[in-house]
Amino acid sequence: MTARSRRIGVAMLVAAGGVPLPSPLSLVAQDTTVGKKVYVKWCAGCHGETGAGDGPAAAYMLPRPRNFTGAVYKIRTTASGQLPTDADLLRAIDDGLPGSAMPAWRGRLSDAERRDVLAYLKTFSSFFTDTSQHVVALTFGSEPGGGTNAEALKTGRQFYDSIGCRKCHGDQGRGDGPSAPTLKDDAGFPIFAADLHQSWRFRGGATSADIYRRLRTGLDGTPMPSFSDLIDQKFLTDEQLWRLAQYVRSLSPARTPEVRDVIHAPRLAGAVPAAPGDSVWARVDQYWFPLVGQVIRKPRWFAPAVSGVWVQAVHDGKSLALRVSWDDRTRSPDTTWLGFERRVLETVAGGDDSGTGRTAGAFPDQLAVQFPRRIPGGMERPYFLMGAETDPVYQWRWTSAPNAAGGGAAAGLARGLERFDSLPGAPRVQASYDHGEWRVVFTRSLATPDTANELQLEAGRAIPVALFAWDGSSGEHGNRLAVSTWYFLALDQPTPPRVFVTPVVAMLLTLGLGIVVVRRAQRRQA
Repeated sequence: MTARSRRIGVAMLVAAGGVPLPSPLSLVAQDTTVGKKVYVKWCAGCHGETGAGDGPAAAYMLPRPRNFTGAVYKIRTTASGQLPTDADLLRAIDDGLPGSAMPAWRGRLSDAERRDVLAYLKTFSSFFTDTSQHVVALTFGSEPGGGTNAEALKTGRQFYDSIGCRKCHGDQGRGDGPSAPTLKDDAGFPIFAADLHQSWRFRGGATSADIYRRLRTGLDGTPMPSFSDLIDQKFLTDEQLWRLAQYVRSLSPARTPEVRDVIHAPRLAGAVPAAPGDSVWARVDQYWFPLVGQVIRKPRWFAPAVSGVWVQAVHDGKSLALRVSWDDRTRSPDTTWLGFERRVLETVAGGDDSGTGRTAGAFPDQLAVQFPRRIPGGMERPYFLMGAETDPVYQWRWTSAPNAAGGGAAAGLARGLERFDSLPGAPRVQASYDHGEWRVVFTRSLATPDTANELQLEAGRAIPVALFAWDGSSGEHGNRLAVSTWYFLALDQPTPPRVFVTPVVAMLLTLGLGIVVVRRAQRRQA
């Protein structure tokens, strides 16, 4: 049964014995004429002039903008198949939809403008004018305590398995389940199963309560169902569904990662770790860096599969070890995902009318770590998008391609996106893939013989660094990739003993002088 048919069925039942109540927001003055002006200026570019989700920017987006004409909404507090409340719509306008192109409009539009545009977008569907519709938010219970203890999380994991969450979201929740390559929304567009390790990208909120509400309401128009019927059928209790929500929330960091400008690489007493699973990494701070699609050079890419990477670094005074980790639904090349890759490429325009490079293929996953050839004295850095012909950048590259030379590692000079000149001194690399996560470790001596082309790493200096990633099973290769801006790597220096000794000596001298002064004063008085 489709969301629309369920809605019609509910409407018929309500019409037989219910009286529709107005939404609280509907009692606030709303002007659809003003709302249309706001919509045309700020919304039509994505959602289209008629609200059909077909604006000129829509072809570059995945997921696609909402089609208002069908009145099928994912994020609601109402039952599956029902219309959203005005408060639901306003919340999406105010807060945006993380993980999509929909921004938050609170602070950009006035309260009146947001209410007016809400009223206008409802005019695109006759469902909102159907007086038999009885739009009522579900009643949600309070969250039970103890959601982070082992027993609660164990219960949540049991129901994660028993109700089939892993089929789409995967065993560890990274969106790599066996059904993931087949997923599509009601409009036929490919859809990614959510990566449950990145709660800051959850549409509808990142708290356990937000996740619980999604489990109760489902995401209409997508393969994500409502699980309210399982409570009605007594397959599980409301508390057990809460435990599932708490388990899902536990897969992500407790707080949204803060983007910091500098990667601090502490100095180790022993040798640097070369293996991705070395226990040393568990004691080293990790830094989150968001990535965005490469949209400057054609073919442009507006829907990167890798949304960010975690970076860690250590050194021992002679060598540097840099570990980059990121979530990836597939170990590319993976022919299982070829059909999904083809649908993605057919759905997302590349920003060029020629369609060049839009053919699906068994592409590998790739990673590039970029530095300038020399540490700059000031803030000047090469062009971030892989340098230029006259000012190249020094890069370490890795590929998951089978039987790749050098274990998949290479070093060289990039002179723009289209040119990479290999150098003989590639860093050592080890990579591992497990349950939807890549971990790649580069190790290299701080100093190398090729001082003209290879960056000489120095402790105590701010070393510019940028990152690039390709997901082969999403059709990413060449110019179709995810990119970062410049950040900095700092190899920490051990604190010299004089830093600790000097203040103590100064304090003792001050104390001694004070005693002398006091004694002299006492003698004079005597």
